Amino acid sequence: MSIQDRLEKMGVSLPDAPAPAANYVPFVTVDDIVYVSGQISTDENGLILGKLGENMDVEAGAAAARRCAINLLAQVRAACEGDLDRLVRVVKLTGFVNSTAGFTDQPKVINGASDFLVEALGDAGRHARSAVSAASLPLGVAVEIEGIFQIR
Repeated sequence: MSIQDRLEKMGVSLPDAPAPAANYVPFVTVDDIVYVSGQISTDENGLILGKLGENMDVEAGAAAARRCAINLLAQVRAACEGDLDRLVRVVKLTGFVNSTAGFTDQPKVINGASDFLVEALGDAGRHARSAVSAASLPLGVAVEIEGIFQIR
């Protein structure tokens, strides 16, 4: 089954790859590795704003992280010239969680992205990962995640 077919079966439609918001490129490909710039938490309604431990719970944060993963795959699809089946595996994610000083469940928040990628890609979605706290994130978003992917 193709990756696109899996996503459709999951009820997920990838958006167009988001354009960069500043002076950077959305991804860089070196040989068979794609480095995707941080993707902020957005959905069809716009930015997903919030601070974990203050006005957002872990479940809502995990949903925001899932949306970041969807945006990451949209960038990978663009890097693969529309052919997402060129994706070999997710290598590493680095997740940033907009959270209070006392919030310690960053890994549970970033699980929203990790769980989605494993569901969508199977073993190819398993990856190395970091989940860290940030005092604030661009535009007040709840989560930002960057990724490294192997393609063919």
